[in-house]
Amino acid sequence: MSSPAGFRSRLRASAALILGMGTLSGCMVGPNFVPPRPAVPGHYLSDAPVTHGAPYVSSGAIDTEWWNSFQDPELTALVRQAVAQNLDLQIATQRLLEAEAQAQIEGAVLYPNLIGGASYTRERPSKEGIFTAFGNPVGTSTSAASVANGTSSAPGGGAIPGATIAPLDLYQYGLQSTYDLDLWGKNRRAVEAAVAAAAASEEARRASLLNVEAQVANYYLQLRGTERVLEITQHNLAFAHQLVSLTLEREAAGLTTALDVANARATEAQIQSQIPGLISQRDDLINQIGLLLGETPDDLPPALVTPAPIPVTPPTVPVGLPSTLLLRRPDVREAVDNLHETTAEVGVAVASFFPDIALSGSVSFQALQFKNLNEFRAITYAVGPDVTIPLFQGGQLRGQLKLRKAQQKEAAVSYARTVLTAFYQVNTSLVAYAQQHATVESLKTYVRQSQIAVTLAEEQYREGLVDYITVLNAQQNLLSSEQQEAQAEQRLDTDLVTLYQALGGGWQQVYPAAK
Repeated sequence: MSSPAGFRSRLRASAALILGMGTLSGCMVGPNFVPPRPAVPGHYLSDAPVTHGAPYVSSGAIDTEWWNSFQDPELTALVRQAVAQNLDLQIATQRLLEAEAQAQIEGAVLYPNLIGGASYTRERPSKEGIFTAFGNPVGTSTSAASVANGTSSAPGGGAIPGATIAPLDLYQYGLQSTYDLDLWGKNRRAVEAAVAAAAASEEARRASLLNVEAQVANYYLQLRGTERVLEITQHNLAFAHQLVSLTLEREAAGLTTALDVANARATEAQIQSQIPGLISQRDDLINQIGLLLGETPDDLPPALVTPAPIPVTPPTVPVGLPSTLLLRRPDVREAVDNLHETTAEVGVAVASFFPDIALSGSVSFQALQFKNLNEFRAITYAVGPDVTIPLFQGGQLRGQLKLRKAQQKEAAVSYARTVLTAFYQVNTSLVAYAQQHATVESLKTYVRQSQIAVTLAEEQYREGLVDYITVLNAQQNLLSSEQQEAQAEQRLDTDLVTLYQALGGGWQQVYPAAK
């Protein structure tokens, strides 16, 4: 069995050959498709961070397997598994096969068809039917079959007195063929539209592939971020429990009041209340990844449910040049194919106004007796043109042409919107990724100072130099700063995934084969 990629190559090559033969078989009315050439900016809005001067991005060639840049083997394994098993991608593959099959069906009309057939019928002719053309009265002794076979002995082959109309057998087999000359290119335009639709379906599958890869990466990075926040919260809960014990000891020694004990226990309970929600969020992310993998909850990879650190982004990310963005993004390529399809459909609508000429012919053997079926004199044939002229259809053709032109205009506007959206998404993602670096750096300082503040507050509280409110505030600031840092690091990762998706990275020129 040939591969889908091989079939698509042959399909497009055949379509190009057939369309190129238009000058030989007739003209092609309607507009010819010309790929659009939109204006491309010379550079992105922000190729480097605004707050810091470090070159977080470069103009190097984008890595199609960008998930490897996180240096996380588990993430790489999950993406590969999703590409092979994701159910949405399998649906997209079947839709592509359907579109290719439809293009093959449309292409068949460009060739002559040849039909072979054989038949046997037993017929009782009407007494008022075609046999009366022989002038045969009813009720005589000679059979109609003998008249039809030319075996009667009537003088001159004329009317046979006394002929009866008896049932007869008719044997026949032969070939029949028709061919549409397609003088105005209606069929060729239909094939052109079908091939473009199949190409659009292929790009839609690539867009689905990119989306699945990005979803797996996003959910995985959010999972690691949630695990980190959960770990921080549990660590702070243990610290809060120690403070409760400390305040109880100081209360027993008469060094503090019940108010400090109540505040310590309230803080402990407040931290404890965050843990169930984090566990629920963690498990939900695991389930989302399992759904993308096409796995049941019992078959999830063991490493997925094992806590791991948040992956680190690479020092520099290659983002390519703006001039290559439109060649990478599958949604832009799909929009081009959609525009091509609607342009060809306009040609089909225009060709519908012109006469349609088809050639038909048949040759067969026909006899009333089976033994005579292969005799030369049993040959019968018919050949001739079939001309169809659309004289009046109540405005249907004009309405159809108006519809196709409107659809072409819609596709052109949709393409322009897709191109504009692509550049805006890249610019937005670049700015977000650059500024998130600054956020992470600031939060690291926030965490370091909060840790120092907690240590000092606890020591001074033990010595009775400060009240418990000072310790409580320091502890809450530390918890908040550590959680924000973990969330910011995870957000930096997901911002990078969003940037790669905006850049159109994540699919190969040859769609990855299922393993």
